Amino acid sequence: MLRYLVTLQVADKKGLVEQIAHAVSRHGGNWLDSELRHIDGIFAAILLLEVPSSNWDILVENLECIEGLSLTYAKTSKQPNKLQHLSFSLVAYDRPGLVHEISNKISALGINIEHFSSRYETACHTGVALFRANFDLGMKNPEQEEQLCEALYAMGDDVVLDKINR
Repeated sequence: MLRYLVTLQVADKKGLVEQIAHAVSRHGGNWLDSELRHIDGIFAAILLLEVPSSNWDILVENLECIEGLSLTYAKTSKQPNKLQHLSFSLVAYDRPGLVHEISNKISALGINIEHFSSRYETACHTGVALFRANFDLGMKNPEQEEQLCEALYAMGDDVVLDKINR
């Protein structure tokens, strides 16, 4: 069995997940992990699959038969994980460059972003544009958590940062 990280994009329509899952199953694949999203009419997926090497090419051909589907993949291997995992939620007034500023501060501390999800919303009581992000990080040592919080709060008085227990 080989492991593959697969990305898919296609105009959203009913039944896509079932169609993809059926193809994976039919070719002896195991769906290990995934992120599935619908954004602006496009279905986007990131899948980690384990598939018998003899079935991989035919699985790719079957998935590419889905009308309009764009597919990329890379062979992967399971790596030992020696990082401390922490999750955070951040809310701030929306402004250009926030993702760049957040990712720059995280990267400068040598912290790995393992998952990052963001969205734009408006505050219901004021109508102010807000940026909301949830992210999971891999840290090498406990001191990085305090350094990260200081760095993110230094972005402005509007930043609200919460650690999420998972």
